Amino acid sequence: MALIDVWKSDRVQFDEKQVHQVIAFAGSGKLLDGSPTSHEFREFLSLIGSSHLIRYADQCLTTKFEGSGLALQDVVNELGRRLGFSVTAGRYRGVAGQIGYDGLWQLDAGQSMVVEVKTTDAYRMDLNVFATYRRGLIGNGDISERSSILIVVGREDTGDLEAQIRGSQHAWDIRLISIDGLIRLVRLKESIDDPQIAARIWTILVPREYTKVDGIIDVVFPIAEEVQRDEELEQPEEQPEGAREIPQFVPVKFHDACVRRLEIWLGIPFAKRSKTTFVSPENQLALVCAVSREHANVNYWFAFHPHQKEFLSSAKKSYVCFGCGSERQILAIPSPDFMAWLDGMNATDSGERFYWHVSIFKEGNRFVLHRKRGIDKCDLTRYLVPEGSDSAHTR
Repeated sequence: MALIDVWKSDRVQFDEKQVHQVIAFAGSGKLLDGSPTSHEFREFLSLIGSSHLIRYADQCLTTKFEGSGLALQDVVNELGRRLGFSVTAGRYRGVAGQIGYDGLWQLDAGQSMVVEVKTTDAYRMDLNVFATYRRGLIGNGDISERSSILIVVGREDTGDLEAQIRGSQHAWDIRLISIDGLIRLVRLKESIDDPQIAARIWTILVPREYTKVDGIIDVVFPIAEEVQRDEELEQPEEQPEGAREIPQFVPVKFHDACVRRLEIWLGIPFAKRSKTTFVSPENQLALVCAVSREHANVNYWFAFHPHQKEFLSSAKKSYVCFGCGSERQILAIPSPDFMAWLDGMNATDSGERFYWHVSIFKEGNRFVLHRKRGIDKCDLTRYLVPEGSDSAHTR
């Protein structure tokens, strides 16, 4: 049985397994270039939550096992995917006549990074080798001159390597980040909804001169503002029809629990792309999953954004899902149904941002979508994920 099938049949057992034990389930249990083991392990990494990736990265750095550096290379490449980059995995071991990079990360805009993964910087690195990889890829037409090198190191104390880079002829082509730093970026991306976050992170990861700090401000401030907007959106700027007092902001954090129920109900695993967006393997099915605490009058309020609408349109099939009060009450609405109602919803358009207000009330045992005055309400009860859904149910 393939690793991914073992995982699908019993995910709980993987919560406690070490990364080397996971690899043992795949193929022959040994990571080799082009092997079934490598293919299965990478597919597995693409589906698990980021918390598992973080744990595996730590195990690769702190536990000695055969192929720990190779496994770390795959984990780091998957972290790159979670940051929104298109990733091409490199070779585990160098072969004459082939460029031996660890990963190639790209954006749609044509920007590229040649990634090298090192468990430690205890030994002096030959930066000329990395530069040769980059020049070779440029010569082959795989990347353009708008490319750089990113060295990912498994420790934060990188003073010697930093000095080596600064003193080399390649200083303007190389950037350095620790595994912990990369993980912090992934956590940031998954905590907010910002379609431009990958481009902003790219700005951090490419070499640039920061004597003038405006560039740092341009990156950090939009991200901080996005987090602040997310918090503000938990309270409607205008109260929905029928609502009374809206409580002060209280964070609601049951997105992942909702998605776990949806995975079981639909029989498909999902990978997290941002705070509210999730996608199945090969982009066959996409979800936007928003959550709301219960307001007065058994009212739930959500914001739906144009970038979420665009995200859903990229998949063959998609759902707009709303967690109402807890993961026990989820409405899973096929996107075509939901999109047909948007014109009748209240919206905020401040010039700088636009979003629709999704106001859902529980009336007895019914869930009802309230829209603009004079427009019919929509009964959403038929979209409720059945209570106790503990087996796959394909819709």
